[in-house]
Amino acid sequence: MVKARSQSLARLGRRLRREEGTALVEFALVLPLLLLIVMGILYFGRYENYANDEIQLASSAARWASVNVNPGSGSGLTLQQYVAKQASPELANGSGDVSAIKVYIYFPSGSTGAVNQPVRACVTNTLNFIPILGLTNSTMVQTATMNVEQAQTNWTPDSVASVPSQCPTS
Repeated sequence: MVKARSQSLARLGRRLRREEGTALVEFALVLPLLLLIVMGILYFGRYENYANDEIQLASSAARWASVNVNPGSGSGLTLQQYVAKQASPELANGSGDVSAIKVYIYFPSGSTGAVNQPVRACVTNTLNFIPILGLTNSTMVQTATMNVEQAQTNWTPDSVASVPSQCPTS
């Protein structure tokens, strides 16, 4: 009986020393962290893409305003509406975790809109950076400023009072 018990304990000891299944346990422990890193990379890439798109839109809006061109006038759009329609569908219409962009074109404080005075375009939207972590909504603001080359007649500027506080007015 003692011998059978010692053999049973020896088998149990051998079974416990085997490393079968340890890789699965380690993978189960590492998988959530790995998924979090991958999702963070993907969401950061989207955030950077949105920022780049908004910079391009703000730059285009400021350029069109500075040379007094409204490419959307033939279809009855204001310059601000035309610029907003040039965005990717996700930014133009908004979706799940990103709101539709808003475009403001205005003369900053001290500018009268005369030639060689600044005109500024500001593109804003709100996005939920990493929704799976519950990070709060943040407002993304991109601006571009250029000097007026031709007096404004083909588009209507936003009043500085109607521009949100995130857009610089001075």
